Amino acid sequence: MTADLSTMPAAHRSTEAVSSLSPRETQVLAYIAAGYTHHQTSKRLNISQSSVETYLQRIRFKLDVPTRAHLIRAAVELGL
Repeated sequence: MTADLSTMPAAHRSTEAVSSLSPRETQVLAYIAAGYTHHQTSKRLNISQSSVETYLQRIRFKLDVPTRAHLIRAAVELGL
């Protein structure tokens, strides 16, 4: 079960959410939060664009966020 980020205290949210992400998911999230496109992220990490999209789907599920905008907000809150 995923945690609803909006109802958790920031400190708990940070520890809980980041620990649920794999190192690669954390990398992908950091690039997306920094404004990189899927294509740019895939080139930086030497993976396919479809892999980036798959990672983003997994991250959205784990962080329980519905959109890319929410995902970026969560990344900022997590300090990525």
